[in-house]
Amino acid sequence: MRILELTAFDELITGCASSAVHLEMRDMYTPSDPSYRAFIGGPPYDRTQRERGWHALLAPAVARGVKVRRARIVSEPVTDYIRWEYSVTESMNLTAGEKVRWLPRRQASDLCLPGNDFWLFDDRLVRFHHFAGDGEHIEDELTDDPAAVKLCATAFEAVWERAVDHADYRIR
Repeated sequence: MRILELTAFDELITGCASSAVHLEMRDMYTPSDPSYRAFIGGPPYDRTQRERGWHALLAPAVARGVKVRRARIVSEPVTDYIRWEYSVTESMNLTAGEKVRWLPRRQASDLCLPGNDFWLFDDRLVRFHHFAGDGEHIEDELTDDPAAVKLCATAFEAVWERAVDHADYRIR
């Protein structure tokens, strides 16, 4: 697979013309996140700036007609981290203009999925995310490899088709 020089995420969203899709397949991400830490009983954390930043990044793309979709494959019963993600989806993601769906992992068993979470931009660039076993982010990779693009596009659409809209999904 051909790896490109990593482009800043903001630039990828800003340069996006039609679609940006994100597939999340882990049950734990970044356990050191201060917002998550607050959710599980740690020190209080004000999410206002984080949400404003995300909304400011996505709003121009959505206004230009870019469709931003996020699908999450989750184990059930869900982890505390997924419970937290679910609780902030309305204010963080939906308010920014994203569409979000959830797929219980048991319903994904017969799907061909890439080995890592990713963003796919305009069906031409894939940004893979690499995480440590504990969920801490390690690094990202960017590729325009046709096979990787096709795999990610096909996987995302298969998950999206089966997944439940955030408004209808209930965590267990």
